[in-house]
Amino acid sequence: MWRRDELGFLSYWQFQIVGWSGFYLLGLVGVSPYLKETGTLRANTVCFASLFLASCLLRPVCRSLVRRRSSWVVLELKAFGWSLPAGAAVGFVDELSIGRMNWPEWGVTSLQSAVMLFLWCSLYFSVKQWQQAAKERQRLLRAEAEVREARLSALRHQLNPHFLFNSLNAVSTLVLEGNAPAATRMLAQIGQLLRTSLDSEATPESALSQEMAFTEQYLAIEQTRLGGRLRVETNISPDTLDALVPNMLLQPLVENAVRHGVSPLVEGGTIRIHSKLDNGRLQLILQNSGKPDLRPTQQSPPNGIGISNTAERLKTLYGNDQKFTLEWPDGGGCRVTVEIPFRKRVPAAEELACAR
Repeated sequence: MWRRDELGFLSYWQFQIVGWSGFYLLGLVGVSPYLKETGTLRANTVCFASLFLASCLLRPVCRSLVRRRSSWVVLELKAFGWSLPAGAAVGFVDELSIGRMNWPEWGVTSLQSAVMLFLWCSLYFSVKQWQQAAKERQRLLRAEAEVREARLSALRHQLNPHFLFNSLNAVSTLVLEGNAPAATRMLAQIGQLLRTSLDSEATPESALSQEMAFTEQYLAIEQTRLGGRLRVETNISPDTLDALVPNMLLQPLVENAVRHGVSPLVEGGTIRIHSKLDNGRLQLILQNSGKPDLRPTQQSPPNGIGISNTAERLKTLYGNDQKFTLEWPDGGGCRVTVEIPFRKRVPAAEELACAR
């Protein structure tokens, strides 16, 4: 089993052994017609063994050169300078292995060996720079991911006190109105909702089905407060239930719709939540049935925490690969449309085990 580092790279010795072994076998194939001659196999084996040992001795030199962060030209010149004496030593060992010293042949063998060792040094430099570039890229990606996670966490935690303040304010209103049963029921619902929020994993994304369950818990609280004045219509496509969406995407948008599109109206209003797939993208539409005269103006644009927070999280998670639009139809109310790439939730290991 090959051992790899955190980025999947093989170790130096794995590269070294596999590379020179392959080169040795390739050399045997080249001299295969002459293997029957006495000493050919032995001379070929000694040559490649000498090159292997010489490359091992050159490794500390090459590693030192890489750490100095010199230019590529300087690295190559110094590597060639060190390859010449190493090649001469290899040529000397090769001549001794055949039992005689032929100086012209020693010169040719030394030059050939020096060129091969120089190419080995160049390959070493290339692999090291490639590894360093990959590690630096991995470090930058990890840093960007940590920054994004921190930003998403901060934005998500911004919603909790905002929601809690509004909910407790609603309970206070019920108490002042003398509606103790509704206030008690609402406090229990708030406790259940907060427990769900705290128990859920603080992941950037969750399944749409989980978001809908959490949003329905919130709407139950609002229906306790508003009674029949708040009506809810949902049309969630079954194909979208496993779609990944930003954590706590719907609740702040629904809260904003109830607060501005339903609560101010004596007759109340309707909240509609719709989801569908469109050309491989998930589209979520949330609309309330407010009056036309309640639409914002240029002097008073919508700037609630729910709207701004959602826009920031969508941009942080998906960059430009998302759409977030607000529209005010002529018939009244506000329509929010969210469009993001469709990706399905991957079941956890325990879920797969239970399914079996």
